[in-house]
Amino acid sequence: MSGLVLKLGPRERVLINGAVIENGERRSRLSIVTPNVNILRLRDAIHPEEVNTPVRRVCYIAQLVLSGDAEPEEARIQLLRGIEQLSQVLRDSDSRAQLAAATEAVMDAQFYQALKALRTLMPREERLLAAMKE
Repeated sequence: MSGLVLKLGPRERVLINGAVIENGERRSRLSIVTPNVNILRLRDAIHPEEVNTPVRRVCYIAQLVLSGDAEPEEARIQLLRGIEQLSQVLRDSDSRAQLAAATEAVMDAQFYQALKALRTLMPREERLLAAMKE
């Protein structure tokens, strides 16, 4: 994850390699120069009670790796299986591109990038689920 720049608002929290770091009173910018660092913005975190859809479930697995709560190798298998299941339903070209990006990221052990790609599918899934209820 070399070259990542985090822009944090006042009092915003971020999880870096298992340590919660809270920003001060002013906006700040951090440059992460160490490669392969596990980072998760806590405002973007999915809480266990929010894991109620297929996309959220797969995102949560990636998040568990970033938080240090899951072993990368075990999570890799679950993520690839979950992405495969999502690809059976999300067949449009945009979704396919995001699923391909997530797959590549998982294969490269870039779990932040996988989470980022998978999160883009959440609004799409929400629309599909809402349409099914109508």
